[in-house]
Amino acid sequence: MTKGPDAFRTISEAAEELGVPQHVLRFWETRFSFIRPMKRAGGRRFYRPQDLVVLRGVRRLLHEEGYTIKGVQKLHRDHGVQRLVQAAEGAPITEVYDDADLFEDAAPIADPAKRRRLAATLEELITVKAHLDGLLHQR
Repeated sequence: MTKGPDAFRTISEAAEELGVPQHVLRFWETRFSFIRPMKRAGGRRFYRPQDLVVLRGVRRLLHEEGYTIKGVQKLHRDHGVQRLVQAAEGAPITEVYDDADLFEDAAPIADPAKRRRLAATLEELITVKAHLDGLLHQR
């Protein structure tokens, strides 16, 4: 039996729907204050339909548009959650954040393809670190 469009999703259902591992959703919660699923007794996460829309926007910005985590944070700070919803709906991304202003010593990378590859590599490294941190805390 499939759930209706207004039903809450568990973390496993949300992860499957978004095409990302569960630990990535947990990691995003630590980096993005606007991602706050409901938590029930025992800490089980339940994602509302509007949470999934915002998560789709974050996923698109990070995985398809080459934004960094700091870039998505800045976009949210400057334009609010509505801009993330628009990203989820496929609206064109008009904001261009040069992350060089976020890191004083960083040299800007002009080639968009290189920026996307670098951002994807960084996201993978952050995901691996979060996974390793989780394993360390299980001890």
